[in-house]
Amino acid sequence: MLDPSKPEPTVVIIGGGMAGLSAAHRLVQCGMQNFTILEATDRPGGRIHSCWLGDVVAEMGATWIEGGCVANPVFTLAAQEGLLKPPLSRPDPSRGLFCTSDGRAIDLPVSITAYHTFRHIEQQAATLFSLGCGRTHGNLLNFMGVRIQQELHNFPEEQRYDAARVMYGMTNCVRCRCGDDLSLISADQFGSYIEIPGGNVRVPLGYVGVLAPLLRDLPSCSLRYCKPVSCVRWGTVGNSSPRAVVKCCDGDEFPADYVIVTVSLGVLKNQHDKLFCPALPAEKVEAISKLGYGHVNKIFLEYARPFWAWHEGGIRLAWSADELSERCDWVKGVCNVEELASSQHVLCAWVCGREASDMELCSDEEVVESITRVLRQFTGDPTLPYPANLLRSKWCMDQYFAGSYSYMAVESTVGHQCDLASPLPGPCEPVPPILLFAGEATIPGHYSTVHGARLSGIREAERVIQLTKKYGGPPGTVKDTSCKQTCP
Repeated sequence: MLDPSKPEPTVVIIGGGMAGLSAAHRLVQCGMQNFTILEATDRPGGRIHSCWLGDVVAEMGATWIEGGCVANPVFTLAAQEGLLKPPLSRPDPSRGLFCTSDGRAIDLPVSITAYHTFRHIEQQAATLFSLGCGRTHGNLLNFMGVRIQQELHNFPEEQRYDAARVMYGMTNCVRCRCGDDLSLISADQFGSYIEIPGGNVRVPLGYVGVLAPLLRDLPSCSLRYCKPVSCVRWGTVGNSSPRAVVKCCDGDEFPADYVIVTVSLGVLKNQHDKLFCPALPAEKVEAISKLGYGHVNKIFLEYARPFWAWHEGGIRLAWSADELSERCDWVKGVCNVEELASSQHVLCAWVCGREASDMELCSDEEVVESITRVLRQFTGDPTLPYPANLLRSKWCMDQYFAGSYSYMAVESTVGHQCDLASPLPGPCEPVPPILLFAGEATIPGHYSTVHGARLSGIREAERVIQLTKKYGGPPGTVKDTSCKQTCP
């Protein structure tokens, strides 16, 4: 706890997602109340967005807790809130029927063997990071493609065609996990992701429930909705000026001693040159540029009369390598169509990569027509019904997110994640930090996850707390005049 007799610094947190709310919650735990959260949208949670489709929870954003055990700070948050009731709902990734584009279901012995062979290839790719032998293995598509061709020789000749379709179909599932084409993803950095044990755990009543304990203790009026930020001025104009001023699009201005920036990497890629005054230094801009940022969307399909047997697993689309390389339609970005554990009449189709962006440009009618055509094609049943209702996410077109989550691109390194996370001014500067950066893209090993976002928010709140202890309150004013340009 901080000394209550000492003055508090003023903190502005940009973004009311998991990172921003976790930072605010940690400040409250340590006795700090003098902060404002500026949230651009009309709801909290950011990329956690639970909606209802009839009587079913549809997770438009984050789907599950990745790592269902006490080593995950989001799991413990959900458990403390009573959101997880035994038995925990963990999807089995090995279940589901592999179907080909010529309308055949691949025999189970072949699909099971090919599935586990591909998982072995995936594990081999993950070990490249820990080997660190100085060799570069290029992009993930080339690495997996070579290994798939090698492994196919271990299958009887009559099984190779179907085994290849299963394994190349699985590469599309990896695309969904990363959010982009595997040719853009680093094979050497693929294993930098740290997998927490416990599998993926769903929150039955909606992921949004984990926000409740974070929102509950916030000071009155500290969370401001519909407050998109147009400019952060972190240079000063004199000794009496605040260390930073955050200007919103509606003209409101918020002075701050510290600004915790939690916007998505996609927003930073699109707006960093306009958002910060003075501009960010070269190392920060390079990190923003070199790190990858993916695109994933979901399409929820509600049927009046379901055509599948519930709890038997979903439909995995076993595209061929040629079909995947000739992407001319957004449906090629659909990797699988899964059933929801909480519903017997709703399916969820995952779309990734640039196809996720293309899908957003289509009307609901076009999406229904296209997804039904694909389902009929892969099941071989031209009589499959159209869904009665459709609900879909549109993360790519949303200017406040501009995509889904980060990944390690071919030119990405863990150093770039560290550079993105580093405060400004840096430790070698005579001025205490002003800009602090949080969000899933800033945390090595846990990027692309909700728990990564939470850890990053807590990290930056702790930085503010330690600086406040160091200076016995707010830091001194900045005497430097470094911002010459005018904020919009």
